[in-house]
Amino acid sequence: MNAEIGHFALILAFAVAVFQMTVPFIGAARGWTGWIESARPAALAQFGLIAISFVALTLAFVNSDFSVRLVYENSHTAKPMIYKISGVWGNHEGSMLLWVMILALFGAAAAVFDVHLPPRLRARVLSVQGAIGAAFLAFILFTSNPFLRLENAPFDGRDLNPLLQDPGLAFHPPFLYLGYVGLSMAFSFAVAALIEGRVDAAWARWVRPWTLAAWIFLTIGIALGSWWAYYELGWGGFWFWDPVENASFMPWLLAGALLHSAIVVEKREVLKSWTILLAIMAFGFSLIGTFIVRSGVITSVHSFANDPKRGVFILAILAVFVGGALVLYSFRAGAMQSKSAFSPVSREGALVLNNILLAVAAFVVFIGTIWPLVAEMLWDRKLSVGPPFFEKAFTPFMIVLALVLPLGAILPWKRGRLEKVLPSLRAPLVLALAVAGLVYALSTGNSALAVIGAALGSWLIVGAAMDLWLRTGKSGLQRLWRLPRADWGKAISHAGLGVTFIGVSLLMAWQVEDIRVAQVGETFNVGGYDITLESVEDRPGPNYDATIARMSVTRNGQSVAVLYPEKRLYPVQGMPTTEAAIQNGLFRDLYLVIGDPQKGGGWAVRSYVKPFASWIWLGAFFMALGGLVSLSDRRYRVAAGARSGLAPLAGPAE
Repeated sequence: MNAEIGHFALILAFAVAVFQMTVPFIGAARGWTGWIESARPAALAQFGLIAISFVALTLAFVNSDFSVRLVYENSHTAKPMIYKISGVWGNHEGSMLLWVMILALFGAAAAVFDVHLPPRLRARVLSVQGAIGAAFLAFILFTSNPFLRLENAPFDGRDLNPLLQDPGLAFHPPFLYLGYVGLSMAFSFAVAALIEGRVDAAWARWVRPWTLAAWIFLTIGIALGSWWAYYELGWGGFWFWDPVENASFMPWLLAGALLHSAIVVEKREVLKSWTILLAIMAFGFSLIGTFIVRSGVITSVHSFANDPKRGVFILAILAVFVGGALVLYSFRAGAMQSKSAFSPVSREGALVLNNILLAVAAFVVFIGTIWPLVAEMLWDRKLSVGPPFFEKAFTPFMIVLALVLPLGAILPWKRGRLEKVLPSLRAPLVLALAVAGLVYALSTGNSALAVIGAALGSWLIVGAAMDLWLRTGKSGLQRLWRLPRADWGKAISHAGLGVTFIGVSLLMAWQVEDIRVAQVGETFNVGGYDITLESVEDRPGPNYDATIARMSVTRNGQSVAVLYPEKRLYPVQGMPTTEAAIQNGLFRDLYLVIGDPQKGGGWAVRSYVKPFASWIWLGAFFMALGGLVSLSDRRYRVAAGARSGLAPLAGPAE
């Protein structure tokens, strides 16, 4: 019965979404107050109905109701409870239901919290959200119904993909979807502003919290996915430039550009047209990511579905919403031009350069991701674009971005002079050069990568601290703790980017790798550590069979760690997985992997010493933390309402 309730709630949600799409929109155009106000209850009702549907599907997984086809294909009675629950979104149909529930959640949040929005603007924003919801609810109902029944219920299921049976993958998709779908709010605000024909400081203040929230969730989701790839796949990498990884990275880059661009609109009321375009493209790339994952046009370990019909449906949604928004933008862009001028050497100029770098970097990633598909379609040639292309094409933009960020943060608005601001950055520059010299002295491998990355990371970290100090003026520490949270958040995020720079560059330059066949009892040296394969034995798990190695690590005769890498076989799907054993440290990780037994005796063993690996995710944590600190700034909650009188977006009906 749960499945029927969930299906019926989903149909009702589709009807409510169509109502939310049309009635408030017509009301805003005609000035009919009752129709305008209907947007809020409709948004809340849509979320409530989809939540009921999601709970119904979750109960089917928790109760192992194998009469529901989706449960049969993605669950098993022996599976731990956490993976029964995460199995709800560990497949195409369930993940799309989560996707549309989060979309409705953002619409409901806008209905509840955006109390300062002019009613007409709010109605139009929620109408656009309703239209997106209606499109994806139709997609689910007509092509991806998660509530289909089996005529004869089997006794047990086929189990979830073993690679997804991991805590990292249990939480990675929800955070990623919160980011993907959160950008729909920026898109809805952009389309509503185009319809209104007005973009001003108040609009920028309203749209920034939604964009910032989406960027925070994307940061967390991407970091969780990277961490999962690092410890679960067993190859020791943190980023492989996989098409699905890139699908989340491109909106993250564009959301970062949108955040910085909205600051310029808010402070100086310039770059209005560009900011609207970024809002459209950021959500557009989220839809492109959805298309890549679910269409089957690009093969990936992460992809959910390979149904061309579903791909065509998503492509139609992409064309209607992004194409329609761009057409509207082409008619309205001329009216959004600002007469305010600014010097290239100014904070506006630095933010424009920041935007260009992030946007072009996203475009480079897009070209590298989509080029194999284009080559196969046009020339019938199978091409592979791998990490070497992305690292060479993408890295230069990030180097320039890192150089510009501390400088742009302290430049004055409208017009500045380099000779006045450069002395303020003397300390960050000296420290960055000192770190570069130290790293060069310690380097034994790729010294150029290590030196440049460590210097840029130090430049970002100390530059962020200097920006905070300069904002205190002559008050010093007394004023430092009273600075706005947005200033603290910006500094923490920029410093987090610097920490990640250091982690990535030193890991790639200094890591030590050893691949060998080791006999039980054999000791070998890797990067100054003596590693002994003490034993290998088989043990049963909850729903898998494991081969577990015991490996002791010593250095200079002193015990460092005893690690237990595993090789698992999930019998239901007949699929093996690798569970690396990692001793995490602040300055290095020890990373051990046990492979298959060899014909001549012994076991395949991979060993790594990975310097500063944890700094990659520590930096991501600081970036997300900085976003949260900024989001907690009370000006986001009260100032938009206070400023809305400067340039009201609504008509006389209000």
